Amino acid sequence: MKNIAVIGAGTMGNGIAHTFAQSGFTVKLIDVSEKSLDKGMATIAANLDRMVAKGAISEEDKHKTIGNIITYTDVKDGVTGVDLVVEAATENVELKLNIFRQLNEACAHNTILATNTSSISITQIGAVVAHPERVIGMHFMNPVPIMKLVEIIRGYNTSDEVTKTIMDLSVQLGKVPVEVNDYPGFVANRILMPMINESIETLYNGVAGVYEIDTVMKLGMAHPMGPLQLADFIGLDVCLAILHVMYDGFKNPKYAPCPLLVNMVRAGKLGVKSGEGFYDYSESKKAEKVAKQFL
Repeated sequence: MKNIAVIGAGTMGNGIAHTFAQSGFTVKLIDVSEKSLDKGMATIAANLDRMVAKGAISEEDKHKTIGNIITYTDVKDGVTGVDLVVEAATENVELKLNIFRQLNEACAHNTILATNTSSISITQIGAVVAHPERVIGMHFMNPVPIMKLVEIIRGYNTSDEVTKTIMDLSVQLGKVPVEVNDYPGFVANRILMPMINESIETLYNGVAGVYEIDTVMKLGMAHPMGPLQLADFIGLDVCLAILHVMYDGFKNPKYAPCPLLVNMVRAGKLGVKSGEGFYDYSESKKAEKVAKQFL
């Protein structure tokens, strides 16, 4: 397996493309937007420059990595002749199902089809393609080139052979794969999102402020960043989408999103990517300044 296609040039997609390319794979990075592809490639180059500056890789390694990536705006052209497709589009059920319908038409029947979804059912996605045994979840963590974990999610029909292939491939990438079963939120988000949601409820109920909640979790629980800072980093819209998937999947009120989270997303306060969430990022991408509405 040497030829990989990655669909989506956003934060996760360009990180996945970077990781495969740095490991010597030929990567076809696909996005319908030429602008998104340019931005994704610029991000990869900037991240590689940082690695060179730290002495983690050489200048030659950087050029080889970039040279391993080819960009496409057409899905059919991009997936021709690949061994594996990793879909990394926005966390939207209908969007992902439509992409997999396209892949069903454009890919050979033995091409493995993976999704980077963090919560959506692999079984549901697999149901729209022929040979659903080749559909699997490959949930990378952000930032992809640095984070070691990959959640490998088996759908109801995913074969043992495909699972082993993707587990072994993840090790080739220098990652630590963990196999989990297909239930809403899998493991990572089933545990993480209720914690983030409860942190937002704690703020909403006036128990403590943004800085205080994050400080308790960082210093008291040894978390590298507080849950509200982490929510901003993930994207509040993404957190809300995952909570909706979990609430719809389990029908359990403990997964219902906090009204404060809902209103912030409606207001466009999405965290780092919009410049404001629980923190103000207008001057720095670091969570150093609490957003004005929470002071």
